[in-house]
Amino acid sequence: MSYNPFHKKKNFLSTKMMKFSSLLVLFFVFPIAFAQLRVGFYSQSCPQAETIVRNLVRQRFGVDQTVTAALLRMHFHDCFVRGCDASLLIDGTNSEKTAGPNGSVREFALIDQIKAQLEAACPSTVSCSDIITLATRDSVFLAGGPSYSIPTGRRDGLVSNNVDVALPGPTISVSGAVSLFTNKGMNVFDAVALIGAHTVGKGNCGLFSDRFTNFQGTGRPDPAMDPALVSSLRNTCANSATASLDQSTPLRFDNQFFKQLRKKRGVFQLDQRLATDRQTRGVVARYASNNAYFKRQFVRAIIKMGAVDVLTGRAGEIRRNCRRFN
Repeated sequence: MSYNPFHKKKNFLSTKMMKFSSLLVLFFVFPIAFAQLRVGFYSQSCPQAETIVRNLVRQRFGVDQTVTAALLRMHFHDCFVRGCDASLLIDGTNSEKTAGPNGSVREFALIDQIKAQLEAACPSTVSCSDIITLATRDSVFLAGGPSYSIPTGRRDGLVSNNVDVALPGPTISVSGAVSLFTNKGMNVFDAVALIGAHTVGKGNCGLFSDRFTNFQGTGRPDPAMDPALVSSLRNTCANSATASLDQSTPLRFDNQFFKQLRKKRGVFQLDQRLATDRQTRGVVARYASNNAYFKRQFVRAIIKMGAVDVLTGRAGEIRRNCRRFN
């Protein structure tokens, strides 16, 4: 599947055939969702919608390239709770936004900015959930990741409760993490590809400091971590609250993350376990050896994730303000 939102495409017919075949496969995975989601959903109701999103994401990326990691996190944290319904964006003392795992989610102001321009151009037309999906797609491309078209037509949810937030943590077992993905209709290739978004991510030092200081009460670092990385993280975390999860190309969306896992240079415990667990080590090896293959699989996975429990048709609403229900 190939769709370059910033330049004209070559091989038009081949691209269209690839897009159709990929979406056909995904239709059989998420038949109800894909029956109503479609590429170019706003082509008649708001023709400039994707251009508005793209331009504002490009502007923000020009100021802060970590916006890619932020939007990927937002997209994942939204879709894995009540589905891709923008429930994460709601303000409130007990909304999803207040849950502990969402304390690291940011770029809400960018979503507000995009929504304001879309409301000015096409009132009550483009959902906040589609804004997250499109903005994430465009930011991945800007970071050197794959270009792809993604179906739109999601509607925004009417519920946002912090008690619903149950996301995989950095110390979860590989089998536990894979199970969470399979429960959402994805497979092990999807799970590892989506975790591969850590190639542009940062982690709070408090989430992995035991790995380079006192692993499981031993008084020594985790033996599964490269000694050079132990030293590097000690220095980094002594001067900063966060560290890059990809120590090689932290702002580029590529397969270097997987190459480092195979060298015992995974920062999160879960990430490192992917390289040795029997369920995932072969997938890590394939992604590490072929950047293009990883990117293709990532596209399939993020499109699947974008269809998880979506609201379409007359369900939900189109919020006028992403932070509040209508």
